[in-house]
Amino acid sequence: MATFIRNFAISYAFLAVFLSAGIGVFVGVESFGINYGQVANNLPPPDKVLELLSTLNLTKTRIYDTNPQILSSFANSNIEIIVTVENEILSQLDDPQQAAQWVNSHIIPYLPETKITGVQVGNEVFTDDDTTLIQHLVPAVVNIHNALSQLGYSNIKVSTPSSLAVLASSYPPSSGSFQSEISGIMYQFLSFLSTSKSPFWINAYPYFAYKDSPNGIPLNYVLFNPNAGMVDPYTNLHYDNMLYAMVDAVSFAIAKMGFKGIEVRVSETGWPSKGDADEVGATPMNAATYNRNLLRRQMAGEGTPLNPRMRLDVYLFALFNEDLKPGPTSERNYGLFRPDESMTYNVGLSALATSSASTSSSSSVSFASSAARVKVVAPWKCKSFVNWMLVCVLISTLYG
Repeated sequence: MATFIRNFAISYAFLAVFLSAGIGVFVGVESFGINYGQVANNLPPPDKVLELLSTLNLTKTRIYDTNPQILSSFANSNIEIIVTVENEILSQLDDPQQAAQWVNSHIIPYLPETKITGVQVGNEVFTDDDTTLIQHLVPAVVNIHNALSQLGYSNIKVSTPSSLAVLASSYPPSSGSFQSEISGIMYQFLSFLSTSKSPFWINAYPYFAYKDSPNGIPLNYVLFNPNAGMVDPYTNLHYDNMLYAMVDAVSFAIAKMGFKGIEVRVSETGWPSKGDADEVGATPMNAATYNRNLLRRQMAGEGTPLNPRMRLDVYLFALFNEDLKPGPTSERNYGLFRPDESMTYNVGLSALATSSASTSSSSSVSFASSAARVKVVAPWKCKSFVNWMLVCVLISTLYG
């Protein structure tokens, strides 16, 4: 009886904390964000996008500029935003005065009401077709960081996202190393990250690897489905998906440059729901599977095999299909949503909220079909359902 009473008291205390905290469906998915691209002429206005993100209980997003409408609309919300310096102006920002002016005109007016948490200086600069950009990268990063620090905003982390093409080798992960031609500037950049405690961001797309070699790479391995995976012969680490292998390859490359403690985060990953005839695997089913399985792992707070205790931060690409993006058809079809805010496909977010499909009507988001509109359900209903689920678990623990 004493054991029962003690267990009941502990359970009741835990339940009381849970109820008072107002825990929502996506609580704990702090490592997950989404890219909000705007290369389109038919997207909803920023205030509607804010409503959509809030409906999804997403609290992190990244934009590819410093769009004043977005930054103003997101003020006094719970959305954390990473902004981007366009590649086209990098050459101007290797002048400290120009960088300070950029910070004062593009960042400071929106603080602190808008939660700007990071500045990405350029996008995939190390592998850009314009090879002159790379010489401006580190000075621009340092100057923007210094300008923010001098104004009391050293908490806003400055970095740059890179494509996986910065690696000369990525398989097995322990062979990860940077391209020799960028090693000099990469060393300078890593020195800055190490000093400023900023993360290394990587755009990692298992889809591209599968598209290029569909007969050589198991589809289940790239989609996070159950599979035998692979074992790195030099570390004996087991990988059951390609994304984690890609991330760890970057970590090994950083270590080979002599740096420790630099966190690797994923600035972009995703899967297209449509492609050209030669874009193997670009289907709604594969896109839904990849993103659904990724979300499940995010909800579990997973790390990679190399860093299992460090939750991997991931930003999904993308929020919307963008009709003006150049290139193959896949480039315009990475979005979870169409511009009218209907789902491109059923990613199954409602299923992630609970362990039973029968409870989807009580989830905070309803994705009944690929054409369904996101609908907000009264928060007390979500809370009530989740709370009762917890009660059931506690009762089964006590009496089971």
